[in-house]
Amino acid sequence: MTTYSSDPRRHTAETAQSMADVRYEIDRIDRLLVEIIAERQSFMDAAARIKGSRSAVHDRARIEDVVAKVKAECPKHGLSPAIAEPVWRTMIDRCIAYEFESYDALVRPLDAKP
Repeated sequence: MTTYSSDPRRHTAETAQSMADVRYEIDRIDRLLVEIIAERQSFMDAAARIKGSRSAVHDRARIEDVVAKVKAECPKHGLSPAIAEPVWRTMIDRCIAYEFESYDALVRPLDAKP
């Protein structure tokens, strides 16, 4: 299980007084996002291993379900859906591409002839 760590938080959006304060917090948050997205990516490897066929990698209904769930969370956290939806759709698109690569890497050794 991933344990998220961060530099100490120095400011909130309300207490930041300078662009240096804002940039510090954005950089801190970006490092956390990288860690969280890397964990999400690891589950693409698991999905590739678990799915029975390459055609199961791209699942339109699941994509729309994920986006709908994200958009439903937005108001609870003050996140603009206009930011969230394209970010998640891009991330999902790239994760699907990664999962295809992962799936293919698992299948290729099985196809290789001695």
